[in-house]
Amino acid sequence: MNTEYAIETKGLRKSFGDVKVLESIDLRVKRGTMLALLGPNGAGKTTVVRILTTLLEPDAGTAEVEGLDVLRQGRAVRERIGLTSQDAAVDGILTGRENLVMMSRLFHLDRARARERTAELLSLFDLNDAADRQVKTYSGGMRRRLDLAVSLITSPTVLFLDEPTTGLDPRSRQVMWEMIRKLLATGTTILLTTQYLDEADQLADRIAVIDHGVIVAEGTADELKRQVGTERLKLSFATEAEAEQVLQLVGGVQLDPTAVSVPVEGGDEVRRLLNTVAEAGIEATGLVLHQPTLDDVFLTLTGGNTGDKA
Repeated sequence: MNTEYAIETKGLRKSFGDVKVLESIDLRVKRGTMLALLGPNGAGKTTVVRILTTLLEPDAGTAEVEGLDVLRQGRAVRERIGLTSQDAAVDGILTGRENLVMMSRLFHLDRARARERTAELLSLFDLNDAADRQVKTYSGGMRRRLDLAVSLITSPTVLFLDEPTTGLDPRSRQVMWEMIRKLLATGTTILLTTQYLDEADQLADRIAVIDHGVIVAEGTADELKRQVGTERLKLSFATEAEAEQVLQLVGGVQLDPTAVSVPVEGGDEVRRLLNTVAEAGIEATGLVLHQPTLDDVFLTLTGGNTGDKA
């Protein structure tokens, strides 16, 4: 068994009919660390997670979790992992306590241990006060915490979090972040997919950017930011047409319909860029010089792609 990496894939490929979703994905996640998998909808993030959690077979390549082959040793892999998917998998009719006891029994805990583990998780996720309420009365944040609690019933060494905070309000996201940090502190290995770039920036040890089924960049947040330049100039305009015209003139990426971000190196380049815009008869309504963010990385590497989830 490889003692350094808890997750490792080599040449992972997957197609659905004529649609190629993954093309030769190579990933390695060191034990006790978090890798965030970023990419547009349809890039292949969820497909990677489904293969690694034995829910989907790859067409080619290999995938190992804790040194175990996900195809040949699927049962052993499932005994060591936890999964929180995009949609909460808890039963709204049951109470929070009943959900946890039921799932504990399905994981083959005896009745006494199931009740004991349920009490531990309700306390850990601050759900004691709501434990005996039907889950359909829970807020979105509470449902996600319960869903995460279910994924931890067997104390997995590797945890897969597929967009765990989607749809949560900022306070609920912060609560989830703190819980994820605590799991990392205990040595749990985590693979996170997320649509929130600040989430990856705050939580992940390393980030991999996937686009059209290919890993287009990987590194720490700082390493990825350096790939798109030392500084960025954000220019805002009154209309979308002006922003698109500037994009054609000077390049860069479109942050939103009326804003463009351009890499610059020093004051002389900033002046030349502003002169080019002015000579085209376009007036910027705002400009900000800033260090690259993960938004800049994401948009530069993926071109701002969107699509269906995969």
